[in-house]
Amino acid sequence: MSSKKIVVSDVSKKHENPIAELVQVACQFDSNIVLENDNRKINAKSIMGIMAFNPSEGMTVNIVADGSDENEALVAMEKFLVCS
Repeated sequence: MSSKKIVVSDVSKKHENPIAELVQVACQFDSNIVLENDNRKINAKSIMGIMAFNPSEGMTVNIVADGSDENEALVAMEKFLVCS
C-alpha cells in the first residue's frame, strides 16, 4: 500500500470534464485507489463517489493505492490532481 498527500490544483482549468477524466485515469490501473479528505474515503473508480467528493482547488487529499501497480497509479492520480 502506498499513499501520498497532495493539494489539488484548479483541475477545471486544465481538464474539460475533470470528474469523468479523473475516474478514467483511476480505471487504467488494477490497484484499488481511494481518495481521503477529513473523514471521507472515496473509491476513485466511482464516478458518483468522485462527484460527491468534488476535489477542488486548495483541497488537501490523501491518495491511497493498493495493488500490483500502486506506484504508477499514485503518480498518475497526483499528476492529474495537481495539474503537472
